[in-house]
Amino acid sequence: MARSHVGVEITEESVRAVEVSVERQPQVVAYGEVALPPDAAHDSEVLDQGAVATAIRELWGMARIHAKSATLGIANRRVLVREHSTPVMAPDLLRQALPFQVQDLLPVPVAQAVLDYYPTSQQGDQLHGLLVAAVSSTIEDMIAAFSRAKIRIDGVDLSAFGLARAASRIAPEGTVAAVHVGDHTTQIVILRNGIPDFVRITPVDLETLAVRRRNAQIAPEDGTFVAARVDPTRIAAEELVGAAGIVPMGALRSDAGNRPVVEAIGRIRSTLAFYLNRENAPQIDQVLMTGAGIAVDGLAQALAGAIDAAVRTVVLHDVLPLQGADPTGDLALNLVSTAGLALGKDR
Repeated sequence: MARSHVGVEITEESVRAVEVSVERQPQVVAYGEVALPPDAAHDSEVLDQGAVATAIRELWGMARIHAKSATLGIANRRVLVREHSTPVMAPDLLRQALPFQVQDLLPVPVAQAVLDYYPTSQQGDQLHGLLVAAVSSTIEDMIAAFSRAKIRIDGVDLSAFGLARAASRIAPEGTVAAVHVGDHTTQIVILRNGIPDFVRITPVDLETLAVRRRNAQIAPEDGTFVAARVDPTRIAAEELVGAAGIVPMGALRSDAGNRPVVEAIGRIRSTLAFYLNRENAPQIDQVLMTGAGIAVDGLAQALAGAIDAAVRTVVLHDVLPLQGADPTGDLALNLVSTAGLALGKDR
């Protein structure tokens, strides 16, 4: 029997993983992140399986991850998540009926989609929940990269559900919004007493430290551009001021409406407002913020001032205790949803 579970995510900038022990009080036993070269992945879709497989092998070795299987999280903007109600039926019958029920809702033919259904409540003979649909070729390419790295993917899950599991450990009661602001995609999950009730995935490109590092290039004599080898620990925040999406503290002004930071805040606010305007929607008690985008100067402070609820930034050790040293910086923020994927293996 497996002694640990691993959650793993592929983003445009990196591959990251968290290994969690299987015990009554789980804890993080290993974690890590390896940067991807430019054009290896885009919006969590694998473009170069060989490059991604190499990064996965490096990650497993560097982080000393022992498990040879993992749960893969998906979080790109082509994933459809929407509320869906269906008559109550046995799980195996629901799996058979779901493609026929939702084929008109999908952006691709149902034969080209991977479907999942997350039930949230039942009223009489009606089951209410969240429909998740992803393009099957995208999932297949991601799994193939892991297969080339000799890692078996034994489950595919929505990264937002991993975020929800992590948030439910921090705030198991009440109505809570968990917001992961990533480099290119923001995930928003609203939970009621620990159960996901609403999910939105919205694209906003922010120039985080990872994006800044990846975009750092040098021009050799032959004119070919290659990624510069930049030590992330040597990039100070002040070096990034003025880059796209980087706003100095207190510099958010009315004339900055086209900046990515302002756009990100606006989309998060409008998403929360949309939820609150629904019939019988409860007030949101608190907002848990995570993801590398939260570290972009000005974003966390402006978001806290724009939301009428208590706001808290959370990192990996808020979710689970760690056997070794805590991750720092963006990694501590990014691994929150990844750890939640490992916690949900047996869902």
